[in-house]
Amino acid sequence: MPEDGQTIGPESFSYRLRRDKLRALMRREGRYLLRTFVREAMPAAEIWRQYIGLTEVEESFRNLQGDLGLRPIHHQKEDRIKVHIFTSFLSYCLHVALRGKLRAMPGGLTSGAALEKLASMQMIDVHLPVVAASEAHELVMPRYPEPDKDLAQLLTRMRLQLPCHPPSKIRRSVGETF
Repeated sequence: MPEDGQTIGPESFSYRLRRDKLRALMRREGRYLLRTFVREAMPAAEIWRQYIGLTEVEESFRNLQGDLGLRPIHHQKEDRIKVHIFTSFLSYCLHVALRGKLRAMPGGLTSGAALEKLASMQMIDVHLPVVAASEAHELVMPRYPEPDKDLAQLLTRMRLQLPCHPPSKIRRSVGETF
């Protein structure tokens, strides 16, 4: 290194390659060094399995925040905290099941992309006025629209079928069904 006040140049600065350190670095390249604080001896394969499990848990948190759109919510009551944790866990389980189903299919579709396609499917209520015996009624038919070509192809490839439409209802007045 140059002395204080000395300019940096070929005569004031030089370096030397420490070949022993470079060799040691090259031998470790492409390898993992995992350290554990478990006191009893543990086989290397078990340490690696637990490490991979940790990375999967970390990935699940990223999925909860990304694909599923779950964000931190600050609850005040214990029951609400439990419900939030349960809902998040259930969402994660469904996400993992979807990812596993997609992994077995050709095409490389991610679970996030599949969720976007599936989100386009929505249930609608069709309201039709019906006049019977001088009373005004309303026929309410819950329906989902015919899926577009991409969604229909995704459902077919996943071997999923849309359920039958729910039964229609007749309303005498607003809020009253029979």
